Amino acid sequence: MSRSSSAKARILVKDDNDVVIVAAVRSALTKVESYIGHYGRKGGFKDTRPEEILSGVLRAAYTRAGLDPALIEEVAVGNVLPPGGGATAARMAALHSGIPHTTPLNTVNRQCSSGLAAVNQVANQIIAGQISIGIGELTCTHLAITTIHPLPGAGVESMTFGWGSGSIPDGWSEAVLANGEAEDCLIPMGITSENVATEFGISRERQDEFSAKSFQKAAAAQKAGKFKDEIVPLKVKITDPKTEKTVEIVVDADDGIRDGVTPASLAKLKPSFKKDGSTHAGNASQVSDGAAAVVLVRRSVAKRLGLPILGKYVAASVVGVPPRIMGVGPAYAIPKVLEKIGLSKDDVDFYEINEAFASQAIYSVEKVGIPFDKVNVNGGAIAFGHPLGCTGARQIATGLSIARQRNERVFVTSMCIGSGMGMAAVFVSEH
Repeated sequence: MSRSSSAKARILVKDDNDVVIVAAVRSALTKVESYIGHYGRKGGFKDTRPEEILSGVLRAAYTRAGLDPALIEEVAVGNVLPPGGGATAARMAALHSGIPHTTPLNTVNRQCSSGLAAVNQVANQIIAGQISIGIGELTCTHLAITTIHPLPGAGVESMTFGWGSGSIPDGWSEAVLANGEAEDCLIPMGITSENVATEFGISRERQDEFSAKSFQKAAAAQKAGKFKDEIVPLKVKITDPKTEKTVEIVVDADDGIRDGVTPASLAKLKPSFKKDGSTHAGNASQVSDGAAAVVLVRRSVAKRLGLPILGKYVAASVVGVPPRIMGVGPAYAIPKVLEKIGLSKDDVDFYEINEAFASQAIYSVEKVGIPFDKVNVNGGAIAFGHPLGCTGARQIATGLSIARQRNERVFVTSMCIGSGMGMAAVFVSEH
């Protein structure tokens, strides 16, 4: 048996100390506007504050797991654009969801990987035995060793309410900006996409082809109902800007997915960052609102409590890359996490790689050597959106759904991170 085959066999073995997932859910992702251009308020959550979205997802996570919220020991919430620092709104959401005030909470900001970082935090707390018996929900849950004290972690982002000039500092230290790479951290994300396309020869045509396929896969998956199990329907109020009439609606589907997108239709769009560039509104991730939650528990505790075991966390890694080409992060994070546990890229059944931009996604997939038919099989962020703090947890919920649908086991989630980083994690489905 080869080293990688034995490693795959090893991670499929069930051990009482495993960090398992007992619930993984998300809200629908609703549009704010394209990643580039005017940030109009038009999606299903346009009038819904992030703490309300998060509360609904948290409640659904522990309810689906059949978990008493009084057992939750901590909540970790990934959030990138948090007005007022973020922790207050997240704490409010947890309390509103029915989690008692005895359960502490923290927020995590590693930009686009914040949701995954929150899950990783909780998993590591379980592994370290910091919780007697920790059960985490909402992006993460953990357990430890004696009495039942769950720990939830979550990811949320309202780019309707969080995005804009208010989230940008009014200046930077000139001394720090004298360092070239430090200054590169301020390069607009769209320009980093152009840098990747130019430096690695990724043509506009290839980016548009990749993006059209993302839309096509997502549209087909939505029509086939493949997102239904992972999406929590949320009842919210929405105001018609023309009539100013407020009505109650149920948001239960991603509203950024467009059917009928082709490379030819994308070719008509103008570049958004450089006159002769290749990045535009159709081959970049959509700006979106949404939340996701993953409940993590030590396997022995999950068995004792009779909780449903959906899968398990195996490992995660974070890397740094040059800020000017920040999008290449997955190309280095994925090999690192696979090497850590002895897997080959071919041992992985499928990959969820965030599509911040088509340029960086294509580069990352090809650099690692992954067949494109193993990547984002139900579409990606270009098609349905990238709520920054939510994506890392959303990918886990989506990955577990895909594994059940395709009867597959091992999957990897990964994303690039603003300012030049990448993160990746390995999970096993136990459907």
